[in-house]
Amino acid sequence: MSREGKAYRRIAVFGGIYNNYLALEATLEDTRRRGVEAVFCLGDMGAFGPHPDRVFPLLECGNVLAIQGNYDESLAIGLDNCQCGYTDPRDNTFARLSYEYTFQRTAPENKAWLSRLPTHRRVILGEHRLLMCHGSPRRINEFLWESTSPHCLLEKLCRDFAADVLLCTHTGIKWHRALDGDRHTINVGTIGRPENDGQVNVWYTLLTAGDSLEVEFVPVHYDYETLAREMEQENLPVEFIETIQTGWWTTCLEILPAKERARGKF
Repeated sequence: MSREGKAYRRIAVFGGIYNNYLALEATLEDTRRRGVEAVFCLGDMGAFGPHPDRVFPLLECGNVLAIQGNYDESLAIGLDNCQCGYTDPRDNTFARLSYEYTFQRTAPENKAWLSRLPTHRRVILGEHRLLMCHGSPRRINEFLWESTSPHCLLEKLCRDFAADVLLCTHTGIKWHRALDGDRHTINVGTIGRPENDGQVNVWYTLLTAGDSLEVEFVPVHYDYETLAREMEQENLPVEFIETIQTGWWTTCLEILPAKERARGKF
């Protein structure tokens, strides 16, 4: 892991772009209006959506500081799967379709850029030591769900990896847990697809150093109808398109714990 670097007072963090360049544009525009000092992406640039190479110029122009997700690692080293961590055959079928589409349409120079990304980042926000990872500090594709991650596990991760605030993504559903000793675990959400709540917007996280850590989940509204049309033109699965249009997940359902799945439609 990298050494602790520059100290900040206000930052924006998101995960899971999933080729959704339209949501990325809208997110970066919103962060500029809010006057953040830096923007961080916790990985998974590709998957799910259309036109993967449209994401990379936006990341560069927005000076986004990124880390590798499981998708990025797979693309960078040429694996034949996304390492998404699914166990259900149906979910793995859709994961394979998505990965093959993204792999074939990601330029070699962008795969090389992904290969140079770190797997973790450490920054200081006010008096808090932040550790940014994709799944967890232990494994790039570990799922830390709100309903199944006990306090003792999250506190141990913070202690073992010398962090006051652990930031992750991978699950696609945001959450924040305050722990003992002014420690926190935050799933920052994803901007690539809705979070299975029947709303078409996506989410990123705004972190501000005040008297205590201030955590705000920020909704992002973007041109989802154009994205859906482009997905259809690219012959991506109709199940993916339905999620973009309705806000309900139609895939990746079997990995959801019971409480998270009960909030969805399917």
